[in-house]
Amino acid sequence: MEESERSLTTGARGTSGPSPSAVPAAPPKPNRSGIFSIALIAGALALKFLKPLLIGLKAFKAGAFLKTGLTMVLSMWAYALAWGWAYGAAFVLLIFVHEMGHVYALKEFKIRASVPIFIPFLGAFVALKEMPRNVRIEAWIGIAGPLVGTGGAMLCWSAALYTGSSFWMAVAYTGFFLNLFNLIPISPLDGGRVVAAISPKLWILGFVGLLILFVRSFNPILLFILLPAGRNVYNLRKRKDAVPAEYYAVDTKTKGQISLLYFGLLLFLAIAMSLTHVAR
Repeated sequence: MEESERSLTTGARGTSGPSPSAVPAAPPKPNRSGIFSIALIAGALALKFLKPLLIGLKAFKAGAFLKTGLTMVLSMWAYALAWGWAYGAAFVLLIFVHEMGHVYALKEFKIRASVPIFIPFLGAFVALKEMPRNVRIEAWIGIAGPLVGTGGAMLCWSAALYTGSSFWMAVAYTGFFLNLFNLIPISPLDGGRVVAAISPKLWILGFVGLLILFVRSFNPILLFILLPAGRNVYNLRKRKDAVPAEYYAVDTKTKGQISLLYFGLLLFLAIAMSLTHVAR
């Protein structure tokens, strides 16, 4: 019996125990180098998009920082009540990055405008103090926000890929959705300003799409967009008659560039949303 017990103990330590093939293999370690490479590429692309953010920040004065900062904190507090401080702060920062794209474009085209003002649950806006000289400039100003905003979302995505954090993945998804929503082709959204250089008649499609979203969700926030959007569609012909013909004159090359950038960004954001969706 004593000899038998000694044999079992020895076997448990591996001298005469089960063959290596019977021992469960350790789970393979994740390929951190591959994840790091993807995160690095995404981060580098994001920083390229975010360059205008740094330039736009230079245009801020102390009073402007205070006005934007206070409304940002107020919005963070409001969103935090619904989603918690971490997500609320991240959401407001995503909106800020988006708005700084507009600030950069306005500065480049030397158009006077207000600083970004935040309104809880309605987002933020930059009020123009003068109209752009033509619809081409208006389109570039309109698409600058979603472009820079997409860079901010990509930076969150790269952080999620490297850390494996579901929080950053959710923030990235929100950023992509935020910029995709703003590209709906209807004024007063950014997409409406962009497609005005392609064909203002696309506003009709945008209005119908927004109306379908409202009927399906009954989100009261959409109503605040639908009302001015409906008025703009109704006054589409009057608007074109009231503005000089030169305002809507866009050469074929520029129209093609804006179309390629607009529809390409729509496609990228839709794919990015599907890749960053976190199942509940």
